[in-house]
Amino acid sequence: MKNTLKNPAVALYVTCLVDLNRPSVGFASVKLLESAGCVVSVPELQTCCGQPAYNAGDQADARALALQVIDAFEGFDYVVVPSGSCGSMISTHYPELFKDDPKTHARAVELSKRTFELSLFLFVVMQFTPEGVSYTGTATYHDSCSGLRELGIKVQPRALLESVDGLKVVESELAETCCGFGGLFCVKYSEISGAMVDRKIDDLAKTGCDTLVGGDLGCLMNMAGRMSRRGIDIKTWHVAEVLAQMAPDIPDIPDIPDIPDGEDI
Repeated sequence: MKNTLKNPAVALYVTCLVDLNRPSVGFASVKLLESAGCVVSVPELQTCCGQPAYNAGDQADARALALQVIDAFEGFDYVVVPSGSCGSMISTHYPELFKDDPKTHARAVELSKRTFELSLFLFVVMQFTPEGVSYTGTATYHDSCSGLRELGIKVQPRALLESVDGLKVVESELAETCCGFGGLFCVKYSEISGAMVDRKIDDLAKTGCDTLVGGDLGCLMNMAGRMSRRGIDIKTWHVAEVLAQMAPDIPDIPDIPDIPDGEDI
């Protein structure tokens, strides 16, 4: 789907994790979208997409949050999300949430058609490639479960990263394997989650990379926190930060505090 609009009106869906933990991902996303020729807005009324409630089976709260998002993002040509997880919730699961409500279902379907994950939007819709961007290092890319399996995001971020001078991208054997975060999964099944993230980190270390790049902050926080505890020095960046050349100028993703009877949230 190629964009045919001149200077399309794009609304950035920031996501809760970006807003609360890594706002630089949001600023990097705006920088990239504006460089691609978009007129960017960040609707103030946006809230959580409702995925935690949806995954927990709380349909009532998930629908209430989804309806608020649908209201907040009306009237824009596109909605762009720097997260395959939240992006998939809006584009894939919102229509399912309102299948028994024809009027709202139609609005959810309309929104789903305008909603894209960031790298997918830049590479496929805008056919945009950053220029004059550099990053010195060897990186491996982590494919998040929702982005890969529900949105088909695989080649797009890698193709964009190829435009970054000085960056070498190497593939890890378990690039497509879950890191163990899984939203509520890491809280309910912390021991299993911990074993999964350790397996991922062992695989990352085998590549010899000095940088981990991904498109979902939840995954990146999970792996960054565990690597910090294990004393593994691999920098962790969101793909937007690398493409916008904002990665070298800010500190790494902060470690995540320990919680009782579990780890690696």
